[in-house]
Amino acid sequence: MAFSNALVLCFFLAIINMPLPSLATVYTVGDTSGWTIGGDYSTWASDKTFAVGDSLVFNYGASGHTVDEVKESDYKSCTSGNSISTDSSGATTIPLKKAGKHYFICGVPGHCTGGMKLSIKVKASSGSSAAPSATPSAKGSPSSDDTPAATTTTPSTTTTPTKQNESSATTLSPIVALFFTVSWIFSYVMV
Repeated sequence: MAFSNALVLCFFLAIINMPLPSLATVYTVGDTSGWTIGGDYSTWASDKTFAVGDSLVFNYGASGHTVDEVKESDYKSCTSGNSISTDSSGATTIPLKKAGKHYFICGVPGHCTGGMKLSIKVKASSGSSAAPSATPSAKGSPSSDDTPAATTTTPSTTTTPTKQNESSATTLSPIVALFFTVSWIFSYVMV
């Protein structure tokens, strides 16, 4: 019995000393309102901290809007002719792969000036680098600078987002997972 308790204690100590991964957050742009004319996306983004590894989900009508990633100058002038990427599927998921400023607009004439524009700053996550990756980026993946890199594009793919509750962000706290693990170990040792 003493050996099994010592083994469980060693396992417990190994878990406690294990680095906890940072989990990505999925943000639904505009929350329940979605990507629409008249949205206040500056206010929506103001209390959020975006990091490399997170994702933005744009929900909108497939026939009436687009999600275009653009350079800062095109964002300011609501110009979509030089978009870095574009999608009009109705549910666009953008993985945030690089740190820096990212700019998104609706490319339908009049929609950007009607409020369909989003500017965010993405910070480097722990363990990631703000340096560009050596792999080509696919159409639909964000760029962190004002000059699109010469990359190979592939057909746009989108992921249908899972339903989320009231919150626009979903994460599972590593602390909660650790709590349940420790509780389970202690219940085993005390029995």
